[in-house]
Amino acid sequence: KTDDLNDLAKELSNNLKDVDHLAELIKKSKSQLECLEVQYKTAAKLLSKKRLEAATQLNDAMKEQLPSLKLDQAEFKTILEPTEAGVNGVDKITFNVSTNAGMPMEPIAKIASGGELSRFLLALKVSIANAEDNMTLIFDEIDSGVGGATADAVGQRLRQLAHGSQILVVTHSPQVAALGNHHIKVVKSNQSTSNLISTLQLNSNERVDEIGRMLSGGSITPEARSAAEVLLRG
Repeated sequence: KTDDLNDLAKELSNNLKDVDHLAELIKKSKSQLECLEVQYKTAAKLLSKKRLEAATQLNDAMKEQLPSLKLDQAEFKTILEPTEAGVNGVDKITFNVSTNAGMPMEPIAKIASGGELSRFLLALKVSIANAEDNMTLIFDEIDSGVGGATADAVGQRLRQLAHGSQILVVTHSPQVAALGNHHIKVVKSNQSTSNLISTLQLNSNERVDEIGRMLSGGSITPEARSAAEVLLRG
């Protein structure tokens, strides 16, 4: 419409002014981008330095933890490698391990067995946990693939971790279960149309019976009950 020509002229005039100032806007944007790149590189460099310091501390802490978890010949090392810049900085972090003397260091997920992986994970948790963290951690079958003295070592480390945090452990190992401060039994019952899951907090006698059942199987023998009492006394 001819009545709109005046408004159209003003709009085109404003657009032309923006084009005239485009070079200035591009220059300003480039300057801002260069400033942000300098800030990023400075922050990334500082982060890399702190990561290297933390990696050294973690390596030392893991060196102390592994023998107690029956990984006497194992080695652990945190590797930092340069990678493409991103939201997490310029470092690629890998946990490398060797499970036996003389074996090459490889990424933990590549060479550790199920039982070894569980123990490495537990050692990591203990190494980085702070006594004042007040965390709640849930371990489901952290003792998978281990038994005997190794299971006891895992239980001892879980108890240590519980000094400053709440630790919930799902386990079928009597050695691990016996080191818990409280015991909860999970029971599944069949209903007409579905299964019902319930939990029962065990008293002192029930704790002995349950540990004994874990030791002996279906029926609780006097020997198993006696062994359970010994385990619970620590």
